[in-house]
Amino acid sequence: MTKDRPKLKSLSEIYRFFRRNETPIYMITPTPFSLLGLDQWVGGLEYVNYFDIFEGAHPRCFIPRIGEKPEFKSMEDVGNYLLDHPDFRAHVKARPRGKALFVMFDEETEALCDEVGVDLALPPFGLRNRLDSKIETTRLGNEAGVASAPNVLGTADSYEELCKLAKKAKLGQDLVVQTPYGDSGRTTFFIKDAEDWERYAPKIIGQDLKVMKRINHLPGTIEGCATRHGTLVGPVMTDITGFEEITPYKGGWCGNDMAPDILPHGVPHKVRKMARKFGDRLYAEGYKGVFCLDFLLDTDTHEVYLGELNPRISGASPPTNLITSTYGGVPLFLFHLLEFMDVDWEIDLKEVQDRWSDYDNWTQLVLKQTEDKVELLTKAPRSGIWKMAPDGSVHFLRPALNVQSLGDESEAFYLRVYGQGDYCYHGADLGILMTRGRMQSADRQLLDRAKKWNAGIKSQFVSVPLTPQMDMAPPPDFASGKWY
Repeated sequence: MTKDRPKLKSLSEIYRFFRRNETPIYMITPTPFSLLGLDQWVGGLEYVNYFDIFEGAHPRCFIPRIGEKPEFKSMEDVGNYLLDHPDFRAHVKARPRGKALFVMFDEETEALCDEVGVDLALPPFGLRNRLDSKIETTRLGNEAGVASAPNVLGTADSYEELCKLAKKAKLGQDLVVQTPYGDSGRTTFFIKDAEDWERYAPKIIGQDLKVMKRINHLPGTIEGCATRHGTLVGPVMTDITGFEEITPYKGGWCGNDMAPDILPHGVPHKVRKMARKFGDRLYAEGYKGVFCLDFLLDTDTHEVYLGELNPRISGASPPTNLITSTYGGVPLFLFHLLEFMDVDWEIDLKEVQDRWSDYDNWTQLVLKQTEDKVELLTKAPRSGIWKMAPDGSVHFLRPALNVQSLGDESEAFYLRVYGQGDYCYHGADLGILMTRGRMQSADRQLLDRAKKWNAGIKSQFVSVPLTPQMDMAPPPDFASGKWY
């Protein structure tokens, strides 16, 4: 800590500190989605992006010159490409030493940060990678008093061994099996007989497993921030998953509803308490800053269970910062930055937390290409505010740089990912839609307005088949198709 800087002791002092901040902070990601709007709070914050989704209109987006398009296999590849780009290196060299933020990064990223001359404002990769394991998450949850659904940890190389493991823990025969790493939509397997086992066995054998009793559940998410003074948590969200209109992946995540009334009375309090306990345990493990915790609500008993941990800035970060700043006066992510800035601080966290407990309904949808085709986009919808007419059609209304420019529920902020000249493919994230109100019902059915928004925005895309001269290979799997 810089000794000549006084300790920050109020929200006003924290606001003033960040408003006057001159330390460069680079958010290095394919698009600015993850921390969109935070530039209004933090001086010196800049988005370093691969996709120019605002077509040069955003004053804080730095887009390096792209020559021949590289082939990326992961989000880490994109970050490393941007970090190592000559344009960015020159940009950094001309400014004071700054800090770098990523959604996904690896050991190469850490080495490049040292070489380029920026400090990583995130927990180290080795720690994040260890905590990312669903097995490690379960262990830490147990130590923190945060229970998972009834489960047992172990290995199984045959269906008989799986049944033996489940029987010992009294889990029954209808099982949910998870492997340590990867997106839950692709590394979670539902097994109730030998036929199910045979289908998934190649992805299970030889791995550490978390075997759970299958329960009737509602999935949800909450983002927290582990700090030296305790853990702060954001709004409780329910997940939007698996709707075939939006995503081609069964069980795949495609958005969130921020709707407090969708959960039974008392459940949001249980979720927030669980997240705070888990965040405190993470801090004791050496982790600080934001994290995303998935939870499962047993709809039969209203018990809340630990799902999985995403130790990173995540898809829950944009709505979390939106809600905490709109209804609570300060985005949660400021407290992440405080942990990595050269300043001391101490305020009443309970007072801040109480400001975030009451909020209205909001939704975000991640619109994926559901058609199994690879084509060249010749037209794509613009980023900005779109409006839905009474007949369900949508049209571009006005330019905007963030979701706070919305008027009412007939309007939505659309953030483009793929644009004209890009290739679209099965499972690609075409863009993200954020709007007021809900997109799914209390019984988790997709509302008609959600279907209309999805169809309306996707109807704005025009693409043509590839010619023999066009060489394009889509990312090899679902996870690497995430560019937000």
